[in-house]
Amino acid sequence: QVQLVESEGGLVQAGDSLRLSCAASGRTFRPYAMGWFRQLPGKGREFVSTIRWNTGRTFYVDSVKGRFTVSRDNAKNTVYLQMNSLKPEDTAVYFCAASQRVTVYSDYEERAYNYWGQGTQVTVSS
Repeated sequence: QVQLVESEGGLVQAGDSLRLSCAASGRTFRPYAMGWFRQLPGKGREFVSTIRWNTGRTFYVDSVKGRFTVSRDNAKNTVYLQMNSLKPEDTAVYFCAASQRVTVYSDYEERAYNYWGQGTQVTVSS
């Protein structure tokens, strides 16, 4: 069973930066893509960012473009999310996600991913 282990989030002020990491267990696991979703208070999960493992192609939700950067370490099966210029509306529980093969679903869809991290709280104060 593949497990995704996320780093701790944190409490920061608006304009600050945070970096999240997520490592996938399993010596033979090679993801098709790894990325991030977030759950805002009282709402469902929404797509944030993802990266294709082979090509390095990245995708971002419009609200984080220019502020967040997703990257990967192929040797460690680890994905990172560098979050700059954080805003109060970024406050959410951030979930790491990994897919193992291409599907009929897009990279933006939650159902395209097979494995999920435990979630980590990021709180941005005004």
